[in-house]
Amino acid sequence: MPYKVKIDAFEGPLDLLLHLINRLEIDIYDIPVAQITEQYLIYIHTMKELKLDIASEFLVMAATLLAIKSKMLLPKNEETMEDMDIEAHYDEEDPRDELVERLIEYRKFKEAANDLKSMEEERGLMYTKPPSDLSDFAKEKQPEKAELNVSLYDMLAAFQKLLRRKKLQRPMSTKITRQEISIEKRMSEIMDELKHLKGRKNFNDLFPYPEKEHVVVTFLAILELIKRKEIDVEQQENFGDIFVEAIKEGREVVGNH
Repeated sequence: MPYKVKIDAFEGPLDLLLHLINRLEIDIYDIPVAQITEQYLIYIHTMKELKLDIASEFLVMAATLLAIKSKMLLPKNEETMEDMDIEAHYDEEDPRDELVERLIEYRKFKEAANDLKSMEEERGLMYTKPPSDLSDFAKEKQPEKAELNVSLYDMLAAFQKLLRRKKLQRPMSTKITRQEISIEKRMSEIMDELKHLKGRKNFNDLFPYPEKEHVVVTFLAILELIKRKEIDVEQQENFGDIFVEAIKEGREVVGNH
């Protein structure tokens, strides 16, 4: 039976589209449909490659993007301006309008939800207890980490780069003997490796073997460890390398995974 994983971080197709728009620095009011459709389908293909449980709404959005792309490729009517209503010509509906409205509305609610979450976290830091002398209990200060924002989409992008680097997307002509790899065993191996290292490790270095099955299982094991809050991932800059580190007991996960 294939190993299937459902990840809660996939909030929906609009969330993925917003991620792509921000990542590619695209004007939300003038979306290049061909480019955004290509990038969206790459993510869908990667999800299928990993046997992730893809909700039907992701596939519906893919069909919607392809339909909009097809409409925009249709040739314009070659009638002369004298034979048509000029006002109606300028008021012709853009096939992207409905999608743009949905994205703008979704972004408003997403930003409002983030603001409410920040207010909740800020309020959670407020106490009414009088100040006390805690100098005897002070621990050695840990160096502060940079603000992190590593999402599941960033992990998928890193996985795409890894596949291209290892050229695993080409069809293999050689015949190999299939060997089952346990997800739980791979998770234990990764944790042992990170704990022995006592520091962070480059994401790409966790894939020592070129076999496609081993690469996919390793990636799924990393996602499961993130979900269980046993490892932390960080990225210093956009499109930069991703680093993985075992979480010490008593330390909370930093960043958004």
